[in-house]
Amino acid sequence: MAVTIRAEQPGDRKAVYAVNSAAFETDAEADLVEALRALARPFVSLLAEISGAVVGHIMFSPASLEEQPDLPVMGLAPMSVLPSHQSTGIGSKLVVIGLEHCRQLGIKVVIVLGHPDYYPRFGFQPASRFGIESDYEVPDEVFMAMELEAGALNGVNGRVSYHEAFKNF
Repeated sequence: MAVTIRAEQPGDRKAVYAVNSAAFETDAEADLVEALRALARPFVSLLAEISGAVVGHIMFSPASLEEQPDLPVMGLAPMSVLPSHQSTGIGSKLVVIGLEHCRQLGIKVVIVLGHPDYYPRFGFQPASRFGIESDYEVPDEVFMAMELEAGALNGVNGRVSYHEAFKNF
């Protein structure tokens, strides 16, 4: 099965919503994508297709580090794959290509609140190793960061906040 990863287009909204709804227990992530699409700039929104059908989605939106407000940071969230297509490598393709899109935008750091056995394969590490923490109370191993530019977090510390839209979800 050939998987195509491409940028989301305006006509993809319903399919993206459906994928996020199917991949999670509630519609909260699907609604979050709608809010980020309306409020966040810049953002990266990619989808995975098989034979023209949307089977996966990933979004990156602006985040901020309190002590370094000019440091370009993005938060990876959400990432979803239809349950029938999970564990096939689609999520990994979305993450890798999404990170490359972030690099092309000049983003220096990406954060993620996610599974500690999944995201390290892409280079994510516990954010505490860089001296940064989440604005959510979560276990250390699930809040991770990745430098897209080597040394971007040298000498940096403090609290990272996801885009304001996350506060409603």
